[in-house]
Amino acid sequence: MTPAAIEERVELPRLQLAARVWRSVSRSSRPVARDRVVALHGWLDNAATFDGIAPLLCASASLPGLELVALDLPGHGRSDHRASGTYYFLDYVADVLAACDALGWEQFSIIGHSLGAGVGALVAGTAPERVARLVLLEGLGPLTNVEEDAPALLRRALEQERARARRVRASAARAKPPRAFRSPEEAATARLMAGSMGDRSALTLVKRALVEGEGGLRWRSDPQLRLPSRARLTEGQALAFLRAIQCPTLLVRALEGPQFSPEVMRARRHAIAALELVTLPGGHHVHLDDPGPVAAAVGEFLARTRGE
Repeated sequence: MTPAAIEERVELPRLQLAARVWRSVSRSSRPVARDRVVALHGWLDNAATFDGIAPLLCASASLPGLELVALDLPGHGRSDHRASGTYYFLDYVADVLAACDALGWEQFSIIGHSLGAGVGALVAGTAPERVARLVLLEGLGPLTNVEEDAPALLRRALEQERARARRVRASAARAKPPRAFRSPEEAATARLMAGSMGDRSALTLVKRALVEGEGGLRWRSDPQLRLPSRARLTEGQALAFLRAIQCPTLLVRALEGPQFSPEVMRARRHAIAALELVTLPGGHHVHLDDPGPVAAAVGEFLARTRGE
């Protein structure tokens, strides 16, 4: 039997997060200890990015008791937007830990894709005693900047925030509504222009990302997410977080995914003490485009490292 997703809300101190939850179906009359996994999506995606691999993992006989909670990060999907309107990378680390506290999870594993992989790596480095296993899909730590670029980065971010605020005021004065779509398929076509993935994958993501509004369907996500970061970690800081990771870690790379500096990636891989690498054919959203091979690799890793 393939488990179905359940929609839940997770109450944090200052906002609510939406989540899609899958639980494995027990094949035994004996109670099975829960194996808790929090799943974190990529930038401008949402919890539906795990609609392919989550049911496969929870249907696996080798992972009894699996409970997978895929969060919509703040500003994404059906979760609340930040009241401040600013999205700083390190705040997501606090959000994930707060969400796991709200779920009553003292220890858990993490599956993260892209942005979610970067957040997951920092969670594991910040609270290594709480993270049992770590799966990184197409991501190995956060984007970084050299120290000398910090003033220019902040200046650019503040200038774009100011420019956006002026555009919003002007649009409100003209009573001009934001862009609307006639159907999820039309929105999926627009989503495909922002990045390569399969048509069905784009449709899966946008269905959760849309809300009915004046004139048609509109994006739920906070427009502020598109603004540049005010600050980033340095590469040395990122490596410090990766060196602090203590749990077994699996990195899944896609052959046709984005390519980064080989020197940077090599140093990051060596920084994690117990890292395994699996390379699969496909693009950046391979876990959604072709979930079978990804679920097989992740499931084998989770089952083999259970209890470590």
